[in-house]
Amino acid sequence: MKKIIDPISIDNLEKELNKNTFIRKTNYSNHDIYIIDFHSQPNATLEIGRLREISFRNAGGGTGKPYDLDEYDQREEAYYKQLLVWDPEEKQIIGGYRFLLGVDIINSKKYHKTATNNLFDFNKEFSNEIFPKTIELGRSFVQPAYQPSSGNRKSIFSLDNLWDGLGALVVKYPDVQYFFGKVTMYLDFNKKGRDLILGFINHFFPNKENWIKAKKPLKPHYEIKQFLKEIEVLDYKDAYKTLIKNLKELDCSLPPLIGAYMNLSSTMRSFGTAMNNKFGEVEETGILISIKDIYPEKKDRHIDSYLKELKNYENK
Repeated sequence: MKKIIDPISIDNLEKELNKNTFIRKTNYSNHDIYIIDFHSQPNATLEIGRLREISFRNAGGGTGKPYDLDEYDQREEAYYKQLLVWDPEEKQIIGGYRFLLGVDIINSKKYHKTATNNLFDFNKEFSNEIFPKTIELGRSFVQPAYQPSSGNRKSIFSLDNLWDGLGALVVKYPDVQYFFGKVTMYLDFNKKGRDLILGFINHFFPNKENWIKAKKPLKPHYEIKQFLKEIEVLDYKDAYKTLIKNLKELDCSLPPLIGAYMNLSSTMRSFGTAMNNKFGEVEETGILISIKDIYPEKKDRHIDSYLKELKNYENK
């Protein structure tokens, strides 16, 4: 593990986080959301790389490098942009996502792969019909000072703030119909708990169309037939309670981001799980969410709220 770089100066960050990169205010905590990229805002992107590496190392992953930026963040075209949440009071980046429009890869003359391509194969139907309508999301993080364990009063809304950012992406890119990407579990997570979670996801969010398959799919560590038999006769709500109960008995809990995705839409698709050897040997599960199928209360909270904000701004 190499030493992580020092923080980027606040002056340099604030020069790049300006009215040109500002997207919206968050619904809670009065934070700001920006979209930046490595080529136009190198300092803020480097700070994201620094905070990502700290966050992922703390969780049991990470690249082991001084900061977490890779070729996908920095290449000449079809590069990932960075969605970030900024605390203007503390002058800190709270967290973020990187994202890439599928159509940008389709139109690229030089680059034809995304980060997910390293672990998963796409079939022709997905590549031609679905992928061009996606936003691929990755490297989701909340920095340690804004995680629940920090005791920071603002941490309760950190994930919610990030989802306000995703809502803004839906409005900014109206032709996009799907969120696409991976959810991560780390090696130190309880192995049986991991198997129960993946078994639950595979049951309720199956890969019906076989659009995507893991190149080297991981197999369960434990026998979970009894658990699967139990949830097969339950509706989603009761099965979810059963999952949480089983995890509690194992002295572990459902990772917040995974839980958030599972409760976003009933039509989510999952595509198996693969080991990411380039990122601390974490386990990553492919998922796809249809934006039109997101539950109404979630749309109202994160998407419609932004539309109202834009309308109010236009009427001023």
